[in-house]
Parts: sequence; C-alpha cells; structure tokens
Amino acid sequence: METAAPLDLMLLRTFLAVYRAGSFTAAGALLGLSQPTVTSQVRALEEQLDRQLFERLPRGVAATSVADELAAQVAGPLDALAAVAGRTRPGAVSSEPVHLGGPIELLSTRVLPALAPLVDQGLRLRVTPGLADDLLDGLRAGRFDLVLSAIRPRGRSVVALPLMDEEFVLVAAPVWAERIGPLGCDDPGPLLDAPLVAYAEDLPIVRRYWRHVFRTRLTRSPAVVVPDLRGVLAAVVAGAGITALPRYLCAGELGSGELVALLDPDDPPINTGFLAQRAGAPERPHVALVREHLLGTARHW
Repeated sequence: METAAPLDLMLLRTFLAVYRAGSFTAAGALLGLSQPTVTSQVRALEEQLDRQLFERLPRGVAATSVADELAAQVAGPLDALAAVAGRTRPGAVSSEPVHLGGPIELLSTRVLPALAPLVDQGLRLRVTPGLADDLLDGLRAGRFDLVLSAIRPRGRSVVALPLMDEEFVLVAAPVWAERIGPLGCDDPGPLLDAPLVAYAEDLPIVRRYWRHVFRTRLTRSPAVVVPDLRGVLAAVVAGAGITALPRYLCAGELGSGELVALLDPDDPPINTGFLAQRAGAPERPHVALVREHLLGTARHW
C-alpha cells in the first residue's frame, strides 16, 4: 500500500503566513522571502495536496475551504514549534524580548490577554503604549519589532497587514439617552445640549462620527478631555456626557445596559487597524509567533 509523502514544514510555514497575511507579497516580506519564492512554495504544496488552497485576486488571495481546514490543523503545532525554536536551550526563554507598541486601549483589552498564554511558551514581551505616528517612527528606527497602528503606514520601509476593523458607536449613559430622546441620522439637533467627552481637544473620533453619520461638521468643544479611551468610557458610564467609542472597548457596558447606543446606522464609521513590521527585518521566531498569533486571534475581535 502506497503511503503519502509527509508535508514539508517549510511549505506549511509559508502557507500559514500567506493564509494569515492575505497575500503572497506581504507573507514574503514577513518571512524574508521573495514573492516568486512564496508563490512557488504554495504551488508546490497545492500540487502535493492535489487541492487548491488560494484563489488569486487582483489584490491578494482568498483562502479556499481546503485552506481553512489545513490552517486549523497546522496553526497550533507550527506556532508551538516557532516558540520552541526561539528558546536557547530546553526550559530556557528566548534570549531577546519582543518589543511591541500600540494604543494603550487595544493593548490592555485585547492584545495582552491574547498574548498571555505565550509567556508560558518562553515569550518575553516589552510593551510600549503611544500614538501611531510616534510608534511607527520608532519601528523604522528599530526600537520596536511590531507596532499596532490605527493608520496605514506609508513608504516601503514598513510592511503592514490588516489586523482588525473597529466600528465606532455613539454612546451615552441611560440618563442621557432618556434626555436626548429619539435620534435620527438626518438630525443631530437633539444632541446639542449633551456634553461631549473625548480623548483630545479636537475630538477626532467624535468629529469623524459626526461627519460620516450626520454628514455635517462638528464645531463644538469637548466638556471633558481624557487622553485614554478607557477614561473616556468611565466618564461616560458615570453620566458625564456622550462620546463615540470603538465597539470592542464598550461592548461589555452596552451588554450590561450601563451604556446605550444612541444610533444604529446602516453604515457606521469603520477604522482598520494594522500590524506593522520593518521591511527586511531579520526573522526571529518569537516575533513571528507574536505576529501570527495576533493575526489569527484578531479575526474574532
């Protein structure tokens, strides 16, 4: 009886990088391989499996159901192997920590809980909160291995992969929701007397919500400014006024009734967050482990 040849671990590693990155080019940049090499390795795996893994699109690739099944089978073992490879000796931790930057709210509520299990696999992590522009400058300068960015980095020195889409929600405590009353997307008038709470004087998220949903410019000043969205959330829950927040940050309060969504527009404002890495940076096992773990986990955020 003929036995099927074992699958090549290098091909599987390349496959998983493409699966998580969504394109041959991005996967190649993260693996330190050329795009033709990535394409060749994926084709070799497809030939070995006699199955199509990806559909080629004008921009990137789309995984087939075969790829979904294969990724579910190999992601855990490959991530575990990457962690083991990052240890200097049995039972030792990686010799160099992974330096990760990002917005404090996302780091605190999503990223650190997601990465916590990897510490037991030898991961050493150093986390720096900050604004996207500053962190991306630090990434280009080599101060960080990975940066979570709310803006798409420009230039060829950084490779950025889409990580998650965050939806913005206009929220208030129930007492303010009752005072405001019914609200439509065509008239923000009932909101005129409600104090605005924001994380900066120029109300960046609230202004974007106003422009996108109400199709009008917001010219008011905030009543409360807290340079941390978790503080903004706490102030609004306590009844300080209204604000716009990422849904992931206030989902619990919306579920418990501590906050009320003032509107449910058909087309809410959406912002894509990116996971950025220096182009051409040497591949380190624990950096790859963190990157690929976040790319996989963020699908469920």
